[in-house]
Amino acid sequence: MSNLPISNLPISLSPIEIIRPDAPRGPFRRALFDFDGTVSLIRQGWPEVMVAAMLDILRRDLPSNGTDMAHFCADLVARTTGQPILAQMTCLADEIARRGGTPGDPRAYKQHYLARLRQNIQHRLTALEQNPRRADSLLVPGVVDFLAALQSRGIPCDLLSGTDRADVVAEARLLGVDRFFEAIYGPEDGTPGFSKQQAIDHILHQNGLAGPELVAFGDGPVETANVAAVGGLAVGVASNEAERQGIDAGKRRRLIRSGAHLIIPDFRAWAALLEFLGLNS
Repeated sequence: MSNLPISNLPISLSPIEIIRPDAPRGPFRRALFDFDGTVSLIRQGWPEVMVAAMLDILRRDLPSNGTDMAHFCADLVARTTGQPILAQMTCLADEIARRGGTPGDPRAYKQHYLARLRQNIQHRLTALEQNPRRADSLLVPGVVDFLAALQSRGIPCDLLSGTDRADVVAEARLLGVDRFFEAIYGPEDGTPGFSKQQAIDHILHQNGLAGPELVAFGDGPVETANVAAVGGLAVGVASNEAERQGIDAGKRRRLIRSGAHLIIPDFRAWAALLEFLGLNS
């Protein structure tokens, strides 16, 4: 496997960084993908928007909020990346109560964030609706080639997101990648209780899979930890969303802490990735 990088090469020289030599090696029968930051870049910049929305809420519901709120919000967003938005906002409400404030309804917090996010991404959605050819600039590099390669090898793929399922379905269709996924999992608006762990357990049970037969790709700690916990191969996608190239160092640290077996910046090295997965023929 000479085209695979050596695990101790500098990150900048390694399209695939092997973090855990004990990584499961299959045979893999199904692949699971996170959406935002792993497949789609439509919502690029969402963490900054969420931090700003949380700060709005804190200024209103926690008047004596101190000077550490920006750092707290950034840390909360980083720690909960991959969880349903409602769960993230529930964490914020709990923190407001813990600090002596009067929290509002987390659903209202979620709507405040989504309103700010829509302002930030509407131009991308409009551009896609007007010209589907613009999808390439709003996809993680190489992901379409990789998905097509998996499909041609008979590996079913699912999509799993903490973003509301209806939004994921609509955005995947706009990007033209919905055709690659047999199922799309995400929270239904107004229905609490969704978790990625439950969705992963469902995928394994429904398809008669053992954990090591599942490979998952994600840029968040939640799906990474969940897949590693069931014995699957967790590939951390430490994508630099703004630049569309290179590694996001913060993502890489969080993914490694969460149990990622491999780290990749994107899917440009999809042929080498297929070889690692034993799917190159």
